[in-house]
Amino acid sequence: MEAVDSLFHGFAVALTAQNIMYMVVGILLGVLIGVLPGLGGANGVAILLPLTFSMSPTSAIIMLSCIYWGALFGGAITSILFNIPGEPWSVATTFDGFPMARAGRAGEALTAAFTSSFVGALIAVIVLTFLAPIIAEFSLRFGPAEFFAVQLLTFCSFVGLGGGSPWKTVASMMLGFALAAVGIDTVTGQLRMTFGSVEMIRGFDFLVAVIGLFGVGEILLTMEEGLAFKGERPKINARVVLDTWKELPRYWITSLRGAFIGCWMGITPGGATPASFMSYGLAKRFSKNGPQFGSGHIEGVVAPETAAHAAGTSALLPMLTLGIPGSPTAAVLLGGLLIWGLQPGPMLFIEQPDFVWGLIASMYLGNVVGLIIVLTTVPWWAAILRVPFSVVGPVIVVICSIGAYTVHNAFLDIVLMLVFGVVGYVFKKLQYPLAPLVLALVLGDMAESAFRQSMILSGGSLSIFWSNGLVSSITALAIFVLFWPQISAGIARLVSGRAAKQNSPGD
Repeated sequence: MEAVDSLFHGFAVALTAQNIMYMVVGILLGVLIGVLPGLGGANGVAILLPLTFSMSPTSAIIMLSCIYWGALFGGAITSILFNIPGEPWSVATTFDGFPMARAGRAGEALTAAFTSSFVGALIAVIVLTFLAPIIAEFSLRFGPAEFFAVQLLTFCSFVGLGGGSPWKTVASMMLGFALAAVGIDTVTGQLRMTFGSVEMIRGFDFLVAVIGLFGVGEILLTMEEGLAFKGERPKINARVVLDTWKELPRYWITSLRGAFIGCWMGITPGGATPASFMSYGLAKRFSKNGPQFGSGHIEGVVAPETAAHAAGTSALLPMLTLGIPGSPTAAVLLGGLLIWGLQPGPMLFIEQPDFVWGLIASMYLGNVVGLIIVLTTVPWWAAILRVPFSVVGPVIVVICSIGAYTVHNAFLDIVLMLVFGVVGYVFKKLQYPLAPLVLALVLGDMAESAFRQSMILSGGSLSIFWSNGLVSSITALAIFVLFWPQISAGIARLVSGRAAKQNSPGD
C-alpha cells in the first residue's frame, strides 16, 4: 500500500501541464529517432541530454525516458514496413513483420507490434513499482564493499551473459576503464594520464563519448551500407486495430513469457536485443504455429516486441535503486542524474521522492501516450523514411556536434566526438560491443572509489569481499556469472555423455 500511495503522489507530480508537454514532445522525438536508422534510444538521449540542463530534474528525466520509449515504438515501424531495423532489438521483428507487410497486412503487424510493446512495458513498470522500494530499502545495508560487489556483478554479467566473445567484451570494458581514469584522482587529487594537457584535467566526458560512439559511429556505418528506403505503405484504421486487438488475446502466454524474459534481461544487464531474440526463439519452439514463423505470423511479432519493451523499461530498476545501469540508455540516464546532482541508489527514494515517483508515474502515462501517438501517426513516420539519407545523415551529424559542444562549450569536445565516432565505427566493423565500454566509462570512477574505500577499511585485504553473508553471496554470484559459459558447457557435455552412455548397446 505504501508503494501505491507513493505512486499516486507520483501521478500528481507527472500530471502537470508542463510535464505532459515534455512527455508528448519526448515521445514524438523518440519515435523519430527510432524510425531513422543511424540513431537509436541511447543516441537520442545522449544527443538531447544537454538541452535538458535548464529544466528541473523531474521534467528532464520524464522527457528523456519518453524519448527512449518512443524509440522503442519507432524501431518497429522501419522493421515492418522497410525490413530495416531502426533499433538492434527490432531485428527479430523483421522476421515476420516484413512478410506480413508484403502480404498487405502492414496495419495488422504494426498494431500487434505497438500493442505488444505497450503490454511488455506495462508489466515491467508494474514490476518496477513494487520491486524498486524493496530493493532500495534492502540496499541501505550496503557499504563500500557491497557496492563494489554489485558493480563487479554487473561487469561480470556483461562478460558471462553477453552472448558474444567474452574477450571482446573484456577488451571493450578495459578501454572504458582506461578512459574513466583520465583526469583527477578522486581519492588523492593527483592528475592521471593528462600528459600535460590542461583540457584533459576534466577527463573524457561520458556524454561526448556516447554521442560519438553511437551517433557518429552509426552514421559512418550507414553511409558505408548506402541505405535506400523502399518499403510498404501502411494502412491503419480503427477496424484494423480492433480486429487485431480481438486476435491478440490468443497469444497471452507468448506475451507473458516475453515480458518475463524482458524483465529478467533488463534487470540483469542482458539488454533488449538478446531478450527479443530469446523470446522469438522460445515462441517459435513452443507455439503450435512454430513452423509458420518467418512467413508472416502475428505471433512472431508479438514475442520480440513484448520482450524488447519489457527489457528496455526494467533496465531502469537497477539504475534507480543501486546506481547500476542495465542498458546503454540507462547508463546515459545515470550520467544525467549525476550531472543534475542526484546520486542514484537507495537514498534517492528517501531524499528525492518527487523525482523517483514522478518518473515511475510518467512511465505509465508515457506508455499510453506513446501507443496512441504511434497508432495515429504511422503514415507520417513512413513518409520521413522517403527523404534521401544524403539529407538525413548530415542533419544528424550537425545535431550530434551541437549536443557535444553544449556539454562544456568547448570545440575540443567536437573533435573528441569525431574521434569516438571513428572508434565506434571500427568497433562495430570488428564486432566489438560498445555497451561494456560505455558502462565502464560511467561506472569506472564509482567502482574504483568503492574498491579503494574497501581496501582502506580492510587494511588492504581482499577478505572484506567475503566478510559477511551479503557481500560474499554477491561476490560469489559475480564469479559464477563470469564463468557461466564454461559451467554451462561443462553441464551440457556431462548430460550428453550420460545420454550417450545410456543409449549405447550393452555388452
